[in-house]
Order: sequence, then C-alpha cells, then structure tokens
Amino acid sequence: MKKKKLLSFLLAFALALCLSAPAFAEDESRVVIGADLTDEQIKTVYKLFGIERGSVQELKVTNAEERSCLEGLVEESVIGKYAISCVYVSLLPEGSGLSVETYNISWCTEEMYKNALVTAGVKDAKIIVAAPFEVSGTAALTGIYKAYESITGNTLDTTAKSVSTRELTVTGELAEQIGSLDATRIVSELKKLLGETAEMSDEELRQKIESLAGEYKVTLSDSQIRQLIELCRSLEKVNPAELKSRVEEAQETIQRIGEAKDKAVGFYEKLKVFFGNAADFLDRVKSWFGK
Repeated sequence: MKKKKLLSFLLAFALALCLSAPAFAEDESRVVIGADLTDEQIKTVYKLFGIERGSVQELKVTNAEERSCLEGLVEESVIGKYAISCVYVSLLPEGSGLSVETYNISWCTEEMYKNALVTAGVKDAKIIVAAPFEVSGTAALTGIYKAYESITGNTLDTTAKSVSTRELTVTGELAEQIGSLDATRIVSELKKLLGETAEMSDEELRQKIESLAGEYKVTLSDSQIRQLIELCRSLEKVNPAELKSRVEEAQETIQRIGEAKDKAVGFYEKLKVFFGNAADFLDRVKSWFGK
C-alpha cells in the first residue's frame, strides 16, 4: 500500500512538472534566418534551435538591415558582407525574464545580449542565437528585434534599439580587455546610475567609472573610459527611470530563478538520500511493475 501511495505521488509530481512547462503557440514564436544561408546551413541552424522547419513562422534578415543598425558602431570587418546570424524567439509568461542561448557565436556572450535587450525593451522571452559556423554575433540584435516586434505587434523604440546596439558593441570591445563578466557588470551598474550621471560633468562621470572599475578590481584605459562616457550619454537618451526599473527587474528575475533552481536541486538531493541513489530508485520502480 505504501509503495502504491509513493508511486502515485511520484507520478503526480512528474505530471506537475510537465504541466508547468510552458507550451507556446506558433504565433508566440518566430525564427529569423540570415538571408545568405544555403538550405543545408539553414538545416544546421534549425537543429541548433531544436525545432523542425515549418513549425514556427520564419522571417529573413538581410545584410542591408544589419548594416542599418551597426554602421558607425563597429568595424566594417565585424559587420561583414553577408547575413549569417539566425535567431529563435519565443515569448515566455510575464515575469519570466530573458533566457538567452548562443551557438557558434564568438564575440557576444549571453549576458551581453541580455543587457542590451533589456535596454531595448525586450522582456520575457526565450532567445537562441545561432549560426552554422562561428561568427561575431553582433548582427543578431537586428533579427531579435524583428522577431520580437513581429510576435508582439509593437514596434520597439528606435532610440532604445540604437543605444542597445551601441551598448552591445562597447561591452564587447571592453570584454576583450577585461573579460565579459566585468565588462557586463560595469555597464549594468552604469545603467542603474543614469539618473545621476545625467547631472554629472564628463570629469565627474569619469571618476564614477573609475570607482566602479576599482570595485571590480580592473583598470580601464583612457580610451575605454571615454567609450563608457559616450555610452552613458547615449543611454541617457532613453528614459533613465524606466531603464533603471527594467535593469533592476531583470536582476530580480535572475535572482528569483536562481533561488528556484537551488530549491529544485535541494529537493532532488533529498529524493536521492531517501532512495539511496538513482540506480536504487530505478530498481524499485521496476520492481513495482513486476520487472
């Protein structure tokens, strides 16, 4: 009797996990493919996305569209002449935050994308950035914006999109010297201070940036500090209070998800202790079914 009750509990628990996994309709997801990919390369990208071609509405992004967002922000060699980066975007329930995965992306990290997307106003979405071979990934923002606007039916603020693209490139260049984690942290902290930086002179802002760098035990060159000052001045064009709220909300979501994962791991460990080990657990389940 006890075994039957335990089995019922486990089956109910497994069912609850399945039901808690979000199921998305086609109109809540989009794939954006680089216009210069071959059919074979597109197949590779869909494998990385983990979905079948045709299961989600597909859009295309051209090199001309990418250039309209990137020219003047990154070197010509980084932009390239072809549209290669592809993205999969699917909306998540409100309050879920941003989930970003990358495949064959050499320059932009997942956290760099998240930070830039928060600036642009993208929220509550699962995003996969992929390419059939290694690329920088700077052009992927163009595809993400295109997919997100197509799904939601709302156009993101033009200034916010432009500034977020600048943010991604500045963070990427900074990351090459001090590491992606510290670069992302410094930029994120500056975004939370925009209400204050708007009232600062460039020299006062310089001192603030040097202070932040000191907190993370990194040294910035004069040119890097100038880049960050210019980025701040660009970010100030976006509503500072609104942007600060989005940044804090994103950080709270990350913390909440982390805590939830810790609880899940803790529950799993308790199960392992209860059953002895995973192998023992499987043996017991098999024995209940007479196998």
